[in-house]
Amino acid sequence: MKYASEILQIASNLVSGDRQEQHGDKVANHNNIAKLWSAYLDIDISGHDVAVLMSLLKIARTKLGSFNIDDYYDGSAYIGIAGEIKSQTKDK
Repeated sequence: MKYASEILQIASNLVSGDRQEQHGDKVANHNNIAKLWSAYLDIDISGHDVAVLMSLLKIARTKLGSFNIDDYYDGSAYIGIAGEIKSQTKDK
């Protein structure tokens, strides 16, 4: 059984450890994704939007198929990134 604190600790380790090293700065990465999605969709998407939408993708994955704890780690990590991005913007 996984406790919430353990899931959140693993999510924290992901965004500040392996993934940070692999993908670079999380805020810059999400802002870059936002630019690409914005161009493709022809609407403005923010880095915050990207992180929230990725969290929703992970939530959607919990509805079908078998249980995968990684969906909960990643969903928690993305919503944490969204909070970090939003806390850095002027229009909080």
